[in-house]
Amino acid sequence: MALSYKARRRWSLLILLVGLPLYILVASWAVTLLDRPNILIELAIYIVLGIVWALPFRAVFRGIGQADPGRDDKD
Repeated sequence: MALSYKARRRWSLLILLVGLPLYILVASWAVTLLDRPNILIELAIYIVLGIVWALPFRAVFRGIGQADPGRDDKD
């Protein structure tokens, strides 16, 4: 079942305002479990984790910055 444009906007807002800060906390906690790796390794871990979090949400974020396709703009 495809989400409507309005539902995708709401989900994306929820993901960015609630989910992303929680993911950042969990990712930084997971990296601290390691015994402070080399700075380049730590940077690589954060870059990979920064990309991985968005992959499941590609469908939600796709087209959110565009105008609503179902709305008629007849002036």
